[in-house]
Amino acid sequence: MTNTRIAAVDVGNDSVKALFGKSDYELNMPNVIARDREDRPVIGIEDLHQKDPLDGLHIRVHSPALQDNNAIYRVGNLATKSDNATELDPGSSKSEEDQSLVMLFASIALDAARENSGFEVKNNVIDASYTLGTGLPLREVKEGKDVGFRSQLLGSVHQVEFLVTPKHQGKKVNIKFEEVKVYPEGFAAFINLVMDNEGKIINRDLIDKQILIQDIGGLSTDIAVIRNRNVDDDKAQGFNLGVSESLEAIREEIRSRHGVELDTRRDVVDIITKKNDRNHIMVKGSRTSVHDITDRILLDLAKKEYRHLRNVWQKNSQTEICYFVGGGSMVLKDYLKTLNNNLDGYNIDFFEDEKESIWMMANAYHKLISDFVRKNSKEAAPKKSEAKAASK
Repeated sequence: MTNTRIAAVDVGNDSVKALFGKSDYELNMPNVIARDREDRPVIGIEDLHQKDPLDGLHIRVHSPALQDNNAIYRVGNLATKSDNATELDPGSSKSEEDQSLVMLFASIALDAARENSGFEVKNNVIDASYTLGTGLPLREVKEGKDVGFRSQLLGSVHQVEFLVTPKHQGKKVNIKFEEVKVYPEGFAAFINLVMDNEGKIINRDLIDKQILIQDIGGLSTDIAVIRNRNVDDDKAQGFNLGVSESLEAIREEIRSRHGVELDTRRDVVDIITKKNDRNHIMVKGSRTSVHDITDRILLDLAKKEYRHLRNVWQKNSQTEICYFVGGGSMVLKDYLKTLNNNLDGYNIDFFEDEKESIWMMANAYHKLISDFVRKNSKEAAPKKSEAKAASK
């Protein structure tokens, strides 16, 4: 495996965002899996290879890192249509869930199987080598779970076999990691604010300030305290509080009150954040408001998130600004702004560009792992020239 490719993968609770190479390929798919059988039925099988692999991702995954090895899954868009679809549960640890690894391997295999990925296909087998940048919630990093997570990935070959998948059916991808970097999610958000794609500082006003970054995810909330350009490990805090439980509560109340089944949490997010007819669903063909349900549940969550902000800020009184990032911040933005305006009025900020906020972690991992590769290449270059000189 001579060719090593960069992978930056953010396994978010709602979806997986990944960037590969020099950002020449990106993918975004729901973090949903469903156990399946090998010969899943397909209507119009003869048209299978005309479809997008992301819409028909059907795989077998073999890895010593998995508790349930050699299992077969529908993944992403295909899994959302299954009755037995599973999403990460509130209270679970991302570093210890098979689902996180299945999503990670699936996204990398999709990149490796592409025609212009740079990897050769021999007898339908692709040997793919990657340098990976990814992240875990601050709480899990502080507990040392990043060490075990990294060691599971390094030193083993992880295989993804495409079963009834458009364009890739029958291919096997053997994934080997040359290096794995696991970053705390809050620190990654800070890096994205101050570093460009070439590793240069772009926001000098920010790097010497004391700031907070509150990253609201599906399963957890991280509040990173940044001072002297580093995360203060003692002051930074992680909480088992995210938007997933609230999204589930909204989904359940819509089901019980209106008899409408929403397939996944992403469907709930779409209802809350869509540009037109926000907080409305169709009930028997009639446009129906669910504003009272979403407002009550999300305002309650926003109050809890704001309480965490207030407590951390009080312990770090010289903080100048708090940036809210992550998919959960997009869901709670209006409620948090209203609370802040009505109460103490901290200096807080959001990323109005929805894509920028959602892709922030993947972008940060890509910047960090690319910078790591660049520095390693520069260090390796003199050694090669020294070896050449010695051989003369």
